Amino acid sequence: MKTIDELLTEGVAGKRIFVRADLNVPLDGGTITDDGRIRAVLPTVKALADAGARVVVASHLGRPKGAPDPAFSLAPAAARMGELLGSDVAFATDTVGDSARSTVAGLTDGQVAVIENLRFNAGETAKDDAERGAFADQLAELADVYVGDGFGAVHRKHASVFDLPARLPQAAGHLIATEVGVLKKLTEDVKRPYVVALGGSKVSDKLAVIDQLLGKADRLLIGGGMVFTFLKAKGYEVGASLLQEDQIPVVQEYIERARKNGVELVLPVDVVTSTEFPDLKTKAPGHPHTVAADAIPADQLGLDIGPETRKLYASKLADAATVFWNGPMGVFEHPDYAEGTKAVAQALLDSPAFTVVGGGDSAAAVRLLGFDENAFGHISTGGGASLEYLEGKTLPGLAALED
Repeated sequence: MKTIDELLTEGVAGKRIFVRADLNVPLDGGTITDDGRIRAVLPTVKALADAGARVVVASHLGRPKGAPDPAFSLAPAAARMGELLGSDVAFATDTVGDSARSTVAGLTDGQVAVIENLRFNAGETAKDDAERGAFADQLAELADVYVGDGFGAVHRKHASVFDLPARLPQAAGHLIATEVGVLKKLTEDVKRPYVVALGGSKVSDKLAVIDQLLGKADRLLIGGGMVFTFLKAKGYEVGASLLQEDQIPVVQEYIERARKNGVELVLPVDVVTSTEFPDLKTKAPGHPHTVAADAIPADQLGLDIGPETRKLYASKLADAATVFWNGPMGVFEHPDYAEGTKAVAQALLDSPAFTVVGGGDSAAAVRLLGFDENAFGHISTGGGASLEYLEGKTLPGLAALED
C-alpha cells in the first residue's frame, strides 16, 4: 500500500488530489455536534495543501436516497473544515456537475475544496458495477491522484471507495495508515493479556467478531443491550430488556466455546434498570434501580451495568497489555445510565495497556462524557470498519489501495 509520505516525496504541487474522507458527522439541524471525523482527516488535507496540491475533498453524510437532500448537505462540514484549517474552503453544490467542475477548475496551488455529498448520486452506492463505474469515471475527471483517507467507509464497496482508486494513481492517507497499523496490533503478535470489551444494542451486530475473538482474546467483557441475550442464554430472566431470542442458541454455543478455549467471558453481576426508556432529548430524570443480573423484575428493562459490575470490569482491565473496546455499556446519552460506560473509559485510562476505542458510539461516548481523547492509545474513526477487519473480512477500500 503506497502511503501519502511516498506521494509527497514524489511531489504534488499543482496536482488535483482527490481525498476520499469520512465527513459523516452528526448534525443537529445545520450544527455539527461532534467534529471528530473532520479533525481526523486534517493532517492529510493540510499536508497536501502545504505541499502545493489542489485538494478536492469528498465524502458521504447520512443516508440520502441517491438524490440531493438539504438535510444531508456537506456544507456545514466544509465550513468547519475551513475554520479548523484557518483558511477558506471552497464548496461545490453538486458532486460531478457544473458546480463541482468549476469549483475544482478554480482552485490554485494549496487551496482546498469540498464537493457535495457523494450519496446525492445513486451511482455512489449502486450494486450494479457498471452504474458505480460510470460515476467513478465522472469523479476521476476531477482529479489527477486519489488519496484514500475515509477509514469509516473502507468496508463499503462504493464508487468513491472501491472503483475510483482503480482509475487514478493512488495512495493511503495518514488516517488510514494509522488505523491499519493499530488494527495490526490487535491481530498480529498481540501483547497479552488481550482484553476486549464489547457493548452496543444488538448481539447480532457483534456475533462475527465474537466468533473470531474466541480464538484470539484472553478475556471478553460484555455490556450494553446485547448483554441481555447472554444473560437469557444462561437461563436468567431479563424482564423487558432488549432481547434477540433468535440469537440465544448461537450465544449459548459461544459461551461453551469460551469455556473450552480458556477465554474468560465476563458478564454483569448487577444492572441498572427502569420501567421505561429514558428521554434522551430532554434528559428528564429517569427512575433507575440497581438489581442483581439474575433478578431483573418482569416490568423493568436493563439500561446500564451496575456499580458492582463496574468495579469487576475495571479489575478485569487493570492487568491487560492490549485492550479493544467497541460499544457503550449502557444508554450513555442519559446521565442516569452513563456510569457504566464512564467506568470502562476510566479503566482504559488507568490501565498501562495499549488501548483502542473502536469508533462509533464508543468514540462518541468518550467525547460526550468529557474524556481527553489524546489520553487513549487510539480512537478509531470507523467502528464498523474496525469490527469487519477484526472479523477477518477483506475491506474493499483497503483492497483497492493495495492493488
